[in-house]
Amino acid sequence: MIENSFEFILREVEERLSALFNHDVKITSSNAISGGCINHASKIDTNYGQFFLKWNSDCESDLFIREAESLNELRKACDNTLLVPKVFYAKELNETPAILIMEYLEPGGTDQSENLGRGLAHIHKYGQNKYGFYADNYCGATIQNNNWGTSWMTFYKENRLAFLLKMIEDTRGLDRSHRRLFDSFLNRLDELVPNEETASLIHGDLWSGNYMLTINGPALIDPAASYSHREMEFGIITMFGGFSSRFFDAYNEVFPLEPDWRDRNNIYQLYHVLNHFYLFGGGYLQQAISIVKRYL
Repeated sequence: MIENSFEFILREVEERLSALFNHDVKITSSNAISGGCINHASKIDTNYGQFFLKWNSDCESDLFIREAESLNELRKACDNTLLVPKVFYAKELNETPAILIMEYLEPGGTDQSENLGRGLAHIHKYGQNKYGFYADNYCGATIQNNNWGTSWMTFYKENRLAFLLKMIEDTRGLDRSHRRLFDSFLNRLDELVPNEETASLIHGDLWSGNYMLTINGPALIDPAASYSHREMEFGIITMFGGFSSRFFDAYNEVFPLEPDWRDRNNIYQLYHVLNHFYLFGGGYLQQAISIVKRYL
């Protein structure tokens, strides 16, 4: 039985912060705020400052551990134009809820598109020679296979698309004609994506709900970080809108994209469309099939 009363969670937060700061931290108030689609969240006021708290008693046990790793890696790469909240404590789900305590960022400001674009470009310049990440993590609630690889096309084909298609087959099912269609697409990827650019650190799930405007500038939240081809980032960025031309112009001033990157954009949108089908079902399968047919 999981002890998930909010009072219990707040007591644990006080204990963890007190141990971290070597100071008797007491919560003076808490206010519920948006925590995304799957988590609970509150702004916590204490005698030692303000904090952002997320918790969940019905999730993958390491969900917040993996999120904390993504946030910490992004913080290494960001410059002063873009914020990533500092993690103070992350706990897995066991007999008590999973907990994530972070820096509280005060919402505010209006259009911060240019700093968001420049800041993301700086993060993408933080790279290495392998694709993957230090542990498997989650895009939303979907596990991502982050085993390291040296070829982007092999990584995207096997660790992202084929891995996700197998989970879809196991949970929702795919008829044979659809599976053959996806297999034909996977076999063509080497022709469709010739660019083996150095691996960039990416947020991994950067739609408009996963950045926020704060009084100190734009901030990235809820990442699913990996070292990937940076064009992968723009699959989700372009999927739902919310990013202005000023964002793209500022990004390209710092780290110009290939002139033909939009020709490949749907290839990277496919991963997120399939993920939405895996999570929600519905018409996302037909959307994925339409993308695949465009390239065959």
